Amino acid sequence: MPTRPPSRVLFYGVTGSGKSSAAHAYAKASGLPEYSADDDIGWFPGWQQRAVEEQRRLAADIASREEWVLDSAYATWRDMVLPRAELIVALDYPRWVSLSRLLRRSLYRAVNGQLVCNGNTESFRRLLARDSIIWWHFQSFTRKRQVIQAMKADPALPPVIVFKRPRDLSRWLSHVHSASAA
Repeated sequence: MPTRPPSRVLFYGVTGSGKSSAAHAYAKASGLPEYSADDDIGWFPGWQQRAVEEQRRLAADIASREEWVLDSAYATWRDMVLPRAELIVALDYPRWVSLSRLLRRSLYRAVNGQLVCNGNTESFRRLLARDSIIWWHFQSFTRKRQVIQAMKADPALPPVIVFKRPRDLSRWLSHVHSASAA
């Protein structure tokens, strides 16, 4: 008899690694509800970040549910989610992989006006600003990799699967899809 896939799953990784896409694929394959750290917790339109207290309240609400897939966890509220997670999926790709994905995605969004982060848009001017997602990639890359290693080493946390290559994640997601279909 096949076992059910974990029903409370946190995706975590470096900026640009594809956490949201991976979380979406997992949610679709498993039939679980999907939540976005940026859209559902972090941002208001106009690039206004929610107050930390409100983010923590929203994160606690999501974490208290029996089923969820979350595409990331900000440091200010990660402690609300980790104790409830059944699985952490970490995307720890080399910088060239995540940065090239981030640049391609951000340029596409700037050209096409695709809505992100709860109704915001990226622009070329915004991509060059000191608080841009690209700058954030460089500021957070090493720290996020250290967080992944710390989560993996912490016996109090749920299992952590670390993917170093996108094709390994794709293979795993296809197994999740097969297991859910069975």
